[in-house]
Amino acid sequence: MMLTRAVAEGVARGDVTLAFRRWATGRVSPGGTFLSVAGVIVIDAVERIDPATITPGDAHAAGARRVEDVLASLRGAPDDPVFRISLSHGGPDPRDAIAADAALTADDIARIGEALDRLDARGTRGAWTRGTLRLIEGNPGTRAADLAKSLGVEKETLKRDIRKLRALGLTLSLDTGYTLSPRGAAWLRARGRCSGP
Repeated sequence: MMLTRAVAEGVARGDVTLAFRRWATGRVSPGGTFLSVAGVIVIDAVERIDPATITPGDAHAAGARRVEDVLASLRGAPDDPVFRISLSHGGPDPRDAIAADAALTADDIARIGEALDRLDARGTRGAWTRGTLRLIEGNPGTRAADLAKSLGVEKETLKRDIRKLRALGLTLSLDTGYTLSPRGAAWLRARGRCSGP
């Protein structure tokens, strides 16, 4: 489940406690969690509802101004069911502590390199990890679409790849674009800016 930055930050502040989705089948379950730009989001409850029962209070709790805004945001087929999802904040993203750790040991440096090698080997476009890190380093805050164009890949492919690098604590998302985390920058420095593949 994806949330916009504004909604995720609203959940973190406690201002937003609901989300509404139109799905053919439910995609989340109570007690589940997922990561957002504002940290861990907890799914407290999921209820299938008639969208006509959404109230102005529900809309406000979902971070919208009006019920009409909530209804307009629903995607999917018009006859798909609508779900009311109660959300709360579960704390900071655990990857943040990893990303902030720039004191890399020789073992850390080797493990990160091995993890990048595995990502390269599983991909369909060859070795991409180090080139993507170097591109982000040289172009912090650049829109994903522009980064993707410079690499000759689709934007969604690039965003998926960067999420993999984020999972290793090497990149951070900005309001627009990305930047290297302290850990990612330290790894590139330690590897001599990754002159290899």
